[in-house]
Amino acid sequence: MQASYRPYPQQQQPPPPQRTPHSAGQRRGGIGPMMSSGPHHSVPLTPAQLQQQQQAAAMQVEMAKRRSRKPTDKNLPDNIDDCTVGDMAARYRDLRDFERSLDATMTRKRLDIVDSVNRSVKRWKTLRIWITNTTEDQAWQGNGVNVDNFEFGANLEPTYRVKIEGRLLDDDDDLDKDDDSEENKSKSDDPDRMEEDPKPKTSKGPKYRFSHFFKALSVDFPGNRKGIDQNVEWKKPERAGPSTSLPAAADFDELTFKRSGDENLNITINLHRHEDPERYAISQELEDIVDMSEATRQEIVMGIWEYIKLMGLQEDEEKRNFRCDDLLRRAFGIESGSIPKLHEHITPHLKPLPPVKLPYTIRLDEEFHGDPQPTVYDVRVAVDDPLREKMLSFLSNAGYANMLKEAASLDEQLAIIVQAIHVSKAKHGFLKSLSEDPAIFIRDWLSSQKRDLDVIMGESMRGTGEDATGDEWRKGGKDSVWATINARESVTVMLSKQPNQLQR
Repeated sequence: MQASYRPYPQQQQPPPPQRTPHSAGQRRGGIGPMMSSGPHHSVPLTPAQLQQQQQAAAMQVEMAKRRSRKPTDKNLPDNIDDCTVGDMAARYRDLRDFERSLDATMTRKRLDIVDSVNRSVKRWKTLRIWITNTTEDQAWQGNGVNVDNFEFGANLEPTYRVKIEGRLLDDDDDLDKDDDSEENKSKSDDPDRMEEDPKPKTSKGPKYRFSHFFKALSVDFPGNRKGIDQNVEWKKPERAGPSTSLPAAADFDELTFKRSGDENLNITINLHRHEDPERYAISQELEDIVDMSEATRQEIVMGIWEYIKLMGLQEDEEKRNFRCDDLLRRAFGIESGSIPKLHEHITPHLKPLPPVKLPYTIRLDEEFHGDPQPTVYDVRVAVDDPLREKMLSFLSNAGYANMLKEAASLDEQLAIIVQAIHVSKAKHGFLKSLSEDPAIFIRDWLSSQKRDLDVIMGESMRGTGEDATGDEWRKGGKDSVWATINARESVTVMLSKQPNQLQR
């Protein structure tokens, strides 16, 4: 227990130095300088660094001012047709209208493409699967071995190999082949036919391999063979990192396994689908509502939403809520629900799709292998719409950004030209008015300049000066005196002087 000290004011000697307690995470003393655990002050900048920072800030401000002063108006001044030769101004306005229409159409089409890509439309195609088996070292194959001799070597154990091969069928290929053969035959019969360049080969969509459509594969052997034959299982590995391609070992068109045996076997090959987005099997209660036996989450929610709108089950006051009829009440077990919570309501009704079961008999007898025939199955699989790849390439086209930059540069040049046209139009109006009546024009112009100078200098008072109470000062609108640049600058100067007058 530490002793507590009471400070006495009459004590002349300074108190002995005491150690301050250290926190658990604080570094105790040792060899080397000790540093506090608090925030450290940054090293002061040198004058050169300060000047460089000030110059960078001033440059940013100057660039912002230049961007704000950059002309953006691309409309020609009014009555410009009276000052030009021909109908160039009318043609320019027509081109501007066409440009607006084209920009609106391109924007709408691009949004439609983005919407189509995000919806991930699928097409159903046929995956044909061939299952065959071969035999090795069977008793009927002989190989110079006496079947009555029971002394067999280890390397003569009867075995078999089962091969599972799949390929996606494309009906267009067969049609194209037939058309090409008929066309080539008709051309070959024509002796006066001219030589033509070969047709360019159109690039088809991505080639899907057998392993693309399934995430797992397993083989079920008969019950009397369990424990004798090793299980056959394959699972698709996860993609590593942002790469969209699978490893070479997981991207294949056929799978082969080898086992030992000399009797015919009935096996079942289970193929577990791999779909993106994932499809689910729907319960009977939910199937009565959406009229689908299997679907994705998005399709189920959209189906329920369509059913709610069709039956008029939305609440009148709160459109996000809905009332339940007999079908919805039987499925969800509630009297009313919220549309944003439909995902939670449908989750108990979703189950993973059952695997595709392919029964196959492994034939090891001599009669079958005299003329072996494969077992063929056709399985429906979902593939991406071939237009989706083209749409993605269109959206990710690097030339589109360059085109936008080029169009922006041309717009800036056009705005500068239009600004020069405005200046020329003002000069033309000035000289035209001067040529019509020089005396009156000079008098009005000098009077206007005097008024503007008085306003700028702050010497013009309301109700005094030349024509200060005239109708032109009371008139508003874009053609009035108050809409001129000089008037706006004068008002700004007067407002900036008001605080100084109040301080006086």
